[in-house]
Amino acid sequence: MPKKENKTKYDSSNIQVLKGLEAVKKRPGMYIGDTDDGSGLHHMVFEVLDNCIDEAMAGHCSDIDVIINKNGSVTIKDDGRGIPVDVHKKEGISAAELILTTLHSGGKFDDNSYKVSGGLHGVGVSVVNALSKDLTLKVWRDGGEFIQKYKEGKAVAKLKKVKASKLHGTEITFMPSEKIFSSIDFETDRIHKRIQELSFLNAGVSINVTDERTGKTRKFKNNGGLSSYVTHLKGRKQTVSEVFECSATNNDVGVEIALQWTDSYSETVLCYTNNIPQKDGGTHLAGFRGSLTRVLKAFIKKENAKKIPTDLLGEDVREGLIAIVSVKVPDPKFSSQTKEKLVSSEVESVVSTVFSKYFNEYLLENPKDAVSISSKVAEAALAREAARKAREMTRRKGVLEIAGLPGKLADCQEKDPALSEIYIVEGDSAGGSAKQGRNRKNQAILPLKGKIINVEKARIDKVLGSQEVGTLIKALGCGIGEDFDIGKLRYHRIIIMTDADVDGSHIRTLLLTLFYRQFYDILDKGHVYIALPPLYKITKGKQFEYVSNESEKDAAIKRISSGGTRGLEVQRYKGLGEMNPDQLWSTTMEPENRKMMQVTINDANEADQQFEILMGDQVEPRREFIDNNALSVSNLDI
Repeated sequence: MPKKENKTKYDSSNIQVLKGLEAVKKRPGMYIGDTDDGSGLHHMVFEVLDNCIDEAMAGHCSDIDVIINKNGSVTIKDDGRGIPVDVHKKEGISAAELILTTLHSGGKFDDNSYKVSGGLHGVGVSVVNALSKDLTLKVWRDGGEFIQKYKEGKAVAKLKKVKASKLHGTEITFMPSEKIFSSIDFETDRIHKRIQELSFLNAGVSINVTDERTGKTRKFKNNGGLSSYVTHLKGRKQTVSEVFECSATNNDVGVEIALQWTDSYSETVLCYTNNIPQKDGGTHLAGFRGSLTRVLKAFIKKENAKKIPTDLLGEDVREGLIAIVSVKVPDPKFSSQTKEKLVSSEVESVVSTVFSKYFNEYLLENPKDAVSISSKVAEAALAREAARKAREMTRRKGVLEIAGLPGKLADCQEKDPALSEIYIVEGDSAGGSAKQGRNRKNQAILPLKGKIINVEKARIDKVLGSQEVGTLIKALGCGIGEDFDIGKLRYHRIIIMTDADVDGSHIRTLLLTLFYRQFYDILDKGHVYIALPPLYKITKGKQFEYVSNESEKDAAIKRISSGGTRGLEVQRYKGLGEMNPDQLWSTTMEPENRKMMQVTINDANEADQQFEILMGDQVEPRREFIDNNALSVSNLDI
């Protein structure tokens, strides 16, 4: 039935047409990501850098310079062919200006210019120009040096030849706009990580990074390619096999794969299309995984190895595996603008065919490695079967059912997970105070006794046999391993609350290791927090303050004492159990006053290596890490 006429005016005058790069300025997040958390800012560098890498992949560039200038701008220079400078017949402006001022323009839309190209979001350097306060373009080609300046995305003047030159290449210097970004302070480490990745993926290309703010320069050049990348990711882990590497081109799709097995229980497989990472994998990953499982099953069956189950699963063959799968595809198709999943169907069969051929040959030609890999796979399969039996037993006992919990968990009344939080507390004493001091409506308390199992040194079957881990699984409600379902998570804030001493730090690290290895999605979604209880209570008369560290303590003493320390009392809390319920509530649990640190995963590969060092079997790397960082690190950023 038609509704009554709405008197609000809505006609052609309401329709906005954002010309040129205005759409980018209006909605920058759509094009480069978050403009507040630094990802969008650094994407500006990577977008320009990707153009240089495309020139390298096409065989026209070998040296790239990235310079963070003292004034905060960034200069990126390559020795490629140089952006075309001749006038575009249809548009009437130079090709360079067209590329810098028009979305979806450039040589990558012409199949003859680039067979494959990257670009994280495929939006080009025009977006960098749109979001820059100032940009200067220099091009060396056609016997000359050309310069053009831009202000807020618009050309100040036409492209001009300033002198003759025999050089070739492109240089772009841009200053991000403070109107767009919350901060325009570039982080060198963030830039280094992406460039290191690119140097592994593009063997032989030299990328020099100079930070003129500090005077430091770092050169990235890797001739070892993906094999070196695997070795880098391996870190301190013990190896089970040598590095395997293969590369071939089939139906215009280039495939490069490198892998190695370690004695770890976790799997690391990274996927790239035209140098761009796919966090969610896609058809290249499916082709690799399917082929890996088929080849190993067939090999083991043929060799008739004893004690090796023939009903192997993919997870068995991938335990402890580190692998890089890189493909070069002329016209890749992705599931979204952010290119986090490759959906080009033809890639799966190409990857499968190439990998099967070369990996079969490797197993036959390297019998020692073949036996070692087979033994590793057999152990994983037997452990999986033991874990299945352990899960069945725990189901029968009601371990994974919340109703079967002993009286440890003091649950909250709230049933909406988004509004509920659970405190994982060290020991019964602190647990008792927390239970009495909490807000029963939405705060649950789970005290854990002692130190939980170190999952860095144990497979899933051993993990499931731990009583304290079983209690935690029951409380969270989302299962573990193949039973895991984040949709069943009962609390969207999981707060680890331990004492501020060495034992407390160890328990916290054990819990974080458990979440990282067995509940990765919970960490990735930002559901895990660390409570920051006070270390001191400063009292003088009726005045008092709670503080978390030594510097805060000194400042509080000055404020409260007003120059005189008579009657001043400084109480140091050795543990949470020393606080009465009211104190624990007001300092550590009340939303208005509490201090908490959300655990985030900034770099999964680096986190993996840190957990290996801190919680793995080798003592020497851990001692070395502690010696190097003890005085400078107060909180380990995962």
